[in-house]
Amino acid sequence: MSDRTPATAANPDHARASLEALRAEIAKAVVGQDSAVTGLVVALLCRGHVLLEGVPGVAKTLLVRSLAASLELDTKRVQFTPDLMPSDVTGSLIYDARTAKFSFQAGPVFTNLLLADEINRTPPKTQSSLLEAMEERQVTVDGTPRPLPEPFLVAATQNPVEYEGTYPLPEAQLDRFLLKLTVPLPSRADEINVLTRHAEGFNPRDLQAAGVRPVAGAADLEAARAAVAKTSVSAEITGYVVDICRATRESPSLSLGVSPRGATALLSTARAWAWLTGRDYVTPDDVKALALPTLRHRIQLRPEAEMEGVTADSVITSVLAHVPVPR
Repeated sequence: MSDRTPATAANPDHARASLEALRAEIAKAVVGQDSAVTGLVVALLCRGHVLLEGVPGVAKTLLVRSLAASLELDTKRVQFTPDLMPSDVTGSLIYDARTAKFSFQAGPVFTNLLLADEINRTPPKTQSSLLEAMEERQVTVDGTPRPLPEPFLVAATQNPVEYEGTYPLPEAQLDRFLLKLTVPLPSRADEINVLTRHAEGFNPRDLQAAGVRPVAGAADLEAARAAVAKTSVSAEITGYVVDICRATRESPSLSLGVSPRGATALLSTARAWAWLTGRDYVTPDDVKALALPTLRHRIQLRPEAEMEGVTADSVITSVLAHVPVPR
């Protein structure tokens, strides 16, 4: 446990330093992936959820486990499989023969940080069991709503949708994720570093032995979120965000552009990134920095564009290049 006091934990500057320290802690277990780490921190600040996509074996699960080990928060992990039932995630009513009554047994979703591992390997019915939890931060069983702990974050991993045994996430659920982060294969230098660590005895299943320790907690998050809420946004920046999102709706490569909810999400993530970098105002560069992870899962390509090799990232990049930047 950390030796921080409540007084220092409530200080916004200390909160920023604590969240920045997450990078160093996670780096003890995960090589590279700085953009994914940044995205996870931004999601924590925005009370959002994160979808991590990458091929098997690029440390998606290790990344989230390292984040959990760096935070003084309750965490649980669910391995999503084809036979997983919704009640295995949310909980269910259990009959107690001694009292002749039903009692609610909470599922793993009742935690601060839920690792939903390989979420697209379970059928849509079970995937949708997370919808209410992610949006309303509560679970309703037998007509009774039960609030989830605060803070609450779902960090889901998935393999690319063209892989065997995967079920594409419905658009409604994709839209509940604040960010979609891609986890690429490491560079040659990073891969050599990974193998060197393993040769020296690194065990990815024992993060404590790797020296990963909690450096931030709920009080830091509360102070940081309050500071982010005070980060100013000019009318020009608001207009810039709207223009970017409206431009996606007019793109000939897309059948579905970014919704107003997506525009709100981009404004929130840009605000959090501005505060993390030490400013109390948002710049166009902040918006550009978070545009890809915030918007890439909120648009749909036309089949003909997909066949021509167009990607969601290339469409958003093109939009950013053509929408006028406020001075």
